[in-house]
Amino acid sequence: MLGGVSIWQLLIVLAILVLIFGTKKLKNLGSDLGSAVKGFKEAVNKEEDESDKQTQSKVIESEAKKDDKSA
Repeated sequence: MLGGVSIWQLLIVLAILVLIFGTKKLKNLGSDLGSAVKGFKEAVNKEEDESDKQTQSKVIESEAKKDDKSA
């Protein structure tokens, strides 16, 4: 049970979707959705990597300033 929805109800909804759209359109929709999610994940990971690089460069700069002041 998923929040009051049984497996039989899900199967009935799936059967209705197949009858309305057909398997080919559902397959295309699934692959489009999958590629959109993959693109979103790649964009998030790229943004995190860039953020990490900026943080690392700021840490290096602050350490260099500390070394200059102590010298």
